Amino acid sequence: MRLKYLLSFTLLLSAATILQAQPVKNYGQLKIVGTQLSDKNGEPLVLRGMSFGWHNLWPRFYTKGAVKTLYKDWNCSVVRASMGIEKVNGKDGYLALPDWSTEKIKTVVDAAIKEGIYVIIDWHSHNIQQEEAKKFFAEMATAYGKYPNVIYEIFNEPDYESWDEVKKYSIEVIKTIRAIDADNIILVGSPHWDQHIHLPAADPITGFVNLMYTVHFYAATHKQELRDRTDAAIAKGLPIFISESAGMEASGNGPMNYEEWKKWIDWMDAKKLSWITWSVSDKDETCSVLKPSASSDGKWKDADIKESGLKTREYLRSYPSVKKNKP
Repeated sequence: MRLKYLLSFTLLLSAATILQAQPVKNYGQLKIVGTQLSDKNGEPLVLRGMSFGWHNLWPRFYTKGAVKTLYKDWNCSVVRASMGIEKVNGKDGYLALPDWSTEKIKTVVDAAIKEGIYVIIDWHSHNIQQEEAKKFFAEMATAYGKYPNVIYEIFNEPDYESWDEVKKYSIEVIKTIRAIDADNIILVGSPHWDQHIHLPAADPITGFVNLMYTVHFYAATHKQELRDRTDAAIAKGLPIFISESAGMEASGNGPMNYEEWKKWIDWMDAKKLSWITWSVSDKDETCSVLKPSASSDGKWKDADIKESGLKTREYLRSYPSVKKNKP
């Protein structure tokens, strides 16, 4: 009988240890201190992880198993669920299929909450769709606003919109979210595919807390000039989150530039900037990290992972997992 109780106690202790190891359990409600993403205690925090590809192009990877693998095997503390809004390559997105699209995003969000990691709900569009975005984020904030896991990315990559247009749109969506969720981090896009971060730095959104601004880079295309521009934005007081990045050209294709990618990684480490790599998909392109042989439910073998994925996983694994950090 004593052995039975001892075994039961050991199992409970092991479960508690695993729970404590979860990033959200450890770091809790995120907030901005100055320009720095910080944990519940106001200590600097860096999140690193993977972005799923467009949900309407690669819905098969929007699964609980994929999220679990990214956390347990790849050491992601955050994942990004990228909901396509318009039709892409003949595949309808949220505008045509809102219920199906929302369900795909919820699958990833629910799985991230279960695994105890952070999750970005990404409005993956290059165009302003203000009323639709407000409706969607009101639904997301109502469903998930109580969870500290959630980060809202309200505009993936404005392409040809001016900062004035993006700012006005962003304020309306932020107001919609904040009416329901007062605390969780909101990521705001910047013009020219998240390259012109100097524009919001010169004219930031005011009157709200816990806002960050996104910068995207592809190392073979974007180099020191963009890092310098981002440094200047941070110096002006702008909190930065690298919500999409990778080591090849901005097209998502072409050869890997490992030297320049390492410069970005070292720079982000030095600046304590969180980063996401694109993407969990199996398209025949450099930036898609998986091969068609990869299971939809995760547990990917090395043979299922492409060059960019193996290197990204290597980077992610090189950082201490949360269970090695102090609570």
